[in-house]
Amino acid sequence: MLALLRLSVFVTVAWCLSMPGLVAADAARPNILIVTVDDMSADSLGVFGCNMPDTSPSIDAFAKTALRFEHAHVLVGNCMPGRNIMWSGLYSHVNGVEGFRQNKSPSYPVLCDLAKAAGYFAGIRGKVTHSTPYTPYAWDAVLDTDAHGQKYHIKDVASYGQSTADGIRMAEQANKPFCLMVNISDPHKPFYSGRRDPHQPSRTFSADEVPIPGFLFEDPVVREELASYYASVRRADDCFREIMSALDDSGKADTTLVMFLSDHGMPLPFAKTQLYYHSTHTPLMVRWPNVTSANSIDASHMVSAIDFLPTILEVMQHEHPTPDILHGRSFAPLLRGETQTNRDFVILQYNENAGGNRHPMRGIQTREHLYLFNPWSDGKRKFATATTGTATYRQMVKRANKESVISARLDLFDHRVPEELYDVQNDPDCLINLIDSPKTQETVLSLRNQLTSALETMDDPVAVVLQSHADVSIRDAFMAQEDKLTNQSRSKRKTPRAKPSKQK
Repeated sequence: MLALLRLSVFVTVAWCLSMPGLVAADAARPNILIVTVDDMSADSLGVFGCNMPDTSPSIDAFAKTALRFEHAHVLVGNCMPGRNIMWSGLYSHVNGVEGFRQNKSPSYPVLCDLAKAAGYFAGIRGKVTHSTPYTPYAWDAVLDTDAHGQKYHIKDVASYGQSTADGIRMAEQANKPFCLMVNISDPHKPFYSGRRDPHQPSRTFSADEVPIPGFLFEDPVVREELASYYASVRRADDCFREIMSALDDSGKADTTLVMFLSDHGMPLPFAKTQLYYHSTHTPLMVRWPNVTSANSIDASHMVSAIDFLPTILEVMQHEHPTPDILHGRSFAPLLRGETQTNRDFVILQYNENAGGNRHPMRGIQTREHLYLFNPWSDGKRKFATATTGTATYRQMVKRANKESVISARLDLFDHRVPEELYDVQNDPDCLINLIDSPKTQETVLSLRNQLTSALETMDDPVAVVLQSHADVSIRDAFMAQEDKLTNQSRSKRKTPRAKPSKQK
């Protein structure tokens, strides 16, 4: 009798799973919707402490339904290497995407591969070339075009809802749960450009009402650029509203885990392409129906981008084929309200910018301090970064000629120093370098050793340089090798493509 009952249950479950649309409703294996915004500082959101109201009403409303992490960090302040860390679970020196260069023959799977292997329908909107080691990649669907094959504009608010709806519909047709990654372009430059901009946000902000980040300076030019930035933040919020409306309209919100984050901080000096606190602090929020607690905060554990892939895999109940290669670990237990040990720091890594210029930096972030090591800094090399093209940077250069405080900030931005230490609890803007303070030497030594050990564990070549951090000759020899890589990258970019021969 018991055997017949078990057989009956098995047949019933198997029949249910074979019915269209019912596979995705498995509560133990939810649908996955990952939503990212591009180049947005965490504290640009109301729920993460923005001093100006109305920047993010839709995201703030979502926060009331989700678990948000107070101490979540991405690991680098630029897009392509940062996103490849997220979805490979590997640091850049291992996954081969140290800058904006592709890895044509990766030896590891990424989220797209693993989701498909787990039986999910894998779709993506936006940042397609930045989210996998090479392109085109084998997504089930790239949701960047409309029903007529026309490519959506990256700032088109309504299109993000349509892309989401399309991805959900395609997954239903495939009789699979969905794993969708919807990457909102805003507030990445170009910012909102005023009344003539065809893509209007639902609210704009005046220059006199925007907050000036502590790492910048009071100036009318800076205020104008920030006003455009915050209008773009609001437009990103509008995009998020459309995405969530599409999910609600699908009827699948109750069986979908939603993960929200920013890939790094705002695209202005001392944020983007840096490893400072506001470069890496990300507004990570997760809503997993019947698992996470609404309007809850994790203020105890430090999690990071290196943990995203193993976390999603645990939610999918799918094993990584070679789990030992992963640098991070799942924080799914935290989503269930449990605790984890050894979540007291994250390791940060920067290598090169979009132009192939290499300025390697490493860091360790705890809840109290941020220690940075900049082996490229020799007082002569000048940091190359996208934010030097901003109006804010140009104004900083202009005012540095007459103002000593701004001149000192410009010099730090351009040349840095080999080591930096900041008390991020009291100085999150990282204005006061404590590296030479007698009171912090024990902290410096502890964090330097901890960072060195972590880099050695992952075979990071910077570990050897950090071991001899004060030896200028070792730093110079290391940077000579880095310069070779920069020159190789530039030569490849300059090599003209062969023109196809004309057939006679």
